[in-house]
Amino acid sequence: STPSYDPSVFAGISNAEAGKFKALDADKSKPLSNRALRETYAPGSTFKILTAAAALEHGVVSDIDAPSGAPAPYQLPLSTTKIGNDVAGAPCDKASLKTGMQWSCNNVFLDTALKVGKDKMRETAEKFGFNSDVYDKEFGDLLATKSLYPKSLDKPQTALTGMGQGSLTSTPMQMAMVAAALANDGKLMTPHLVDELRGPDLSTMQKFEPKLMSQAVSAGTAKKVQQMMEYTVDKGTAEKAAIDGVTVGGKTGTAQHGANVNDERPYAWFVSYAKQSDGSSPVAVAVFVDPKDMDIPRSEIAGGKLGGPIAKQVMQAVLGK
Repeated sequence: STPSYDPSVFAGISNAEAGKFKALDADKSKPLSNRALRETYAPGSTFKILTAAAALEHGVVSDIDAPSGAPAPYQLPLSTTKIGNDVAGAPCDKASLKTGMQWSCNNVFLDTALKVGKDKMRETAEKFGFNSDVYDKEFGDLLATKSLYPKSLDKPQTALTGMGQGSLTSTPMQMAMVAAALANDGKLMTPHLVDELRGPDLSTMQKFEPKLMSQAVSAGTAKKVQQMMEYTVDKGTAEKAAIDGVTVGGKTGTAQHGANVNDERPYAWFVSYAKQSDGSSPVAVAVFVDPKDMDIPRSEIAGGKLGGPIAKQVMQAVLGK
């Protein structure tokens, strides 16, 4: 989480040190805020991987290459509002789920979420950890703010959740969990920070054992989403995360926010995973960038451009280890 701070500057009890803490607390860049666990944001198009999983799991989509029939631009139900797509010239009109993922076609996922329906969308989101505290009771070392998939949604609001907008909110940790579970054939593991507890002589007193949190979706569903995410890295908007000789799946996200949606500079997201040559998935990543104070034009704010290279560096570091 950045910007960060040096805790030693207020480790004592003097008035000077108290003043330094107050200065940090008043800093508008929020260095004391744990953005990964404690802040929630609209996840934008990274949520499309969960929308796809929900559609496959509930039988709304069976063939990821079949045309969706969703027109572009897409008119929200019960509304005159039409929503377009961000990638100029992308073949989004009536595109398949796979092509929709490849080019992040909003129309495909708006329509998909509407067909799945709010209850089944929420059910799938909750299996990935939404609407519940993410907390390891044994070690008590990680507590994340709830990510929310709302209960009371009308049809246009339901459609908007399909592209990660509307009243949907998520921590970066939650989207990392979604990416990890899909890479892990649908198995969502309990997240934690502590690996083991050691005594004064450095002997191991207690070691964390991996625990299944839920089977979020079937292995068959997860493998189809993996196929689409990997195709999106190979031939789509997530290409900046590609690593030679390694299987990488990814999804970009650019999330609008503000009182009138476009009032503020959008957030840039990127979620991905990398698989070793033997098929194992040692790393899943969620990158969130708030470009509010960045000196770059709005046109350069996109999940693939800002988040993709960061995700690639993190995955390479873990793979190198």
